[in-house]
Amino acid sequence: MADTDVETTQPLSMRAPTDVMRLERLGSFHQTRLSFMRGLLRQVISDGWQFSRPVWRVDGNGVGVAVYQAKGPKRAYSLVCFAHDLDPAKRSDRSIATEWDATFAMFDGIPTEQDLDRLSQQVPKQEAGRVSESELSLSRANRSVRLFEHVVSRLAEGRQPDTDQIQDIGYLMRTTAVYGSGKFGAAARDTLKSRPETSRPFQIEMLSVYLTRAFTIDIVEHLAASRAPDTAVPLDRRIARRLGVGNSTGLGMAPFLVNHPRLVHNWINARETSLARVRAQEHAATETIAQFHAALNAAAASIAKWRTVDQGQAKRIAELCQDIETLQAHLKESNLASDFPWERLFQWGMANLETEAQELLVSLLIEPHGALVDDLLDTMSADTSLPVKVDGAMRVSTLNTVLQTHYAWVERFDFDATDARQNFWYVSETKGEPRLSPRSIDPDADRYETPLDIACQVSRLKADMAAWPDEGLLARFLLANPEHRSIVRRVQGLVDCPYSEIQENIVADGIRPIDMMRCKLSFFGATDFDPRSDLWIRITMFKNAPYPDELTSQTPDNWVYSAEDLKA
Repeated sequence: MADTDVETTQPLSMRAPTDVMRLERLGSFHQTRLSFMRGLLRQVISDGWQFSRPVWRVDGNGVGVAVYQAKGPKRAYSLVCFAHDLDPAKRSDRSIATEWDATFAMFDGIPTEQDLDRLSQQVPKQEAGRVSESELSLSRANRSVRLFEHVVSRLAEGRQPDTDQIQDIGYLMRTTAVYGSGKFGAAARDTLKSRPETSRPFQIEMLSVYLTRAFTIDIVEHLAASRAPDTAVPLDRRIARRLGVGNSTGLGMAPFLVNHPRLVHNWINARETSLARVRAQEHAATETIAQFHAALNAAAASIAKWRTVDQGQAKRIAELCQDIETLQAHLKESNLASDFPWERLFQWGMANLETEAQELLVSLLIEPHGALVDDLLDTMSADTSLPVKVDGAMRVSTLNTVLQTHYAWVERFDFDATDARQNFWYVSETKGEPRLSPRSIDPDADRYETPLDIACQVSRLKADMAAWPDEGLLARFLLANPEHRSIVRRVQGLVDCPYSEIQENIVADGIRPIDMMRCKLSFFGATDFDPRSDLWIRITMFKNAPYPDELTSQTPDNWVYSAEDLKA
């Protein structure tokens, strides 16, 4: 979007990590224009990527292989799709599933017939198979039980599907995993991080989901035409745009935010810097004000149709809709043409809106300021490794100062309380994925625990250092207390990353891992968050986005919230 606001020299006012890094707020994040899905589509448009489907060998039962190619200025990427005729009784989103309606691999380049044959033997097995460094991601998807057959049947009859069902469900298939970064033999992140088109986080995974969405439309149209070649019709493009790719995400994603603290800092720092830049604008151009109002109205229309089976989230959505009305009423009385309008609106929102609406307002404030903030997308990658060595020459007093500066939040928790360490994280032997369990039911909890209890570790470190002289060397302290080496290494390595730590005790009773998942998924650009418990969540990706054949230099970027009424 064009941006003609005047940039000022006013110091940027960043929100404090103590305000931002709480799970209640992280679990209220919404997508922004810095989200990875939107960044991907802006990049492929600006670089003039070309998309095609050179292979479609799918029979009338929906079994076969298809290949979708994305050709950039220097390289091509191909999503290889295997369609299966799955017995509905075997359809499951659980991680123990071994068969799916469709399985996928993102191939680095253009696959040969030999590659397709090799992949056909491995990709349908997913974790049980093995791919090569020529593959960049591995994924699978299941059909929507309610919507997929409805759409096929309607198209076969020469009719369009019921738009209420389209709105309520929002996808034809949902992925249950999209693996990258070296899993099961696929190429490691190092293969991609130096390439301009994949240097930003999760770009290959986002491209895989984007092309999967095109596959879901193609296969329902193919099945309808196979079933009734004389009467079948294509899916109306307005309806197709409303369909994204669903996703079921469980506990496997939650520890990511703890295990990649530098990356998390870069993501949130970019978001908070964007907000600060907007707040620092002394004046708002007429065009920018109009774009803000358009984004708000589109978000209001879309959120009004947000559906969830979770009572807690349903209550939050109802509150959000009420807060949006309050915001719209306030804007009728306020003057965005006055000095520092965005700062005044932000401060009003923090004082008058609930957390969910506050974070929506953050997204809306950033939305019309592309020229001011889009460069921050290139700051969101990170070398995620922490220093290999501990700085043993550091004085105990210096580390205490660091802890008091960056980890004072730990003092909120009483780790002697019975519920403070009620749960423990571990890695499932069966699936190799993170799990959360009550500590009381497993006598070997301490043996198998994954050390994600950062707050507890810091608390123990501070307690043990209290007995050491301030001028003592950390090397001597760690020789006597080697169990603290890992947390000291982490604390030292994150001194320059104030947004790196979730400021919560994530092993306490009542913790909601879905808040961690929603935070990460918001950076992907997900919408329609639908918690199914505190442990897993459903979302939609690329809903309302243009399809590959619709991408042009004139394609608008603000596709996430669509105010178009399908019944109009």
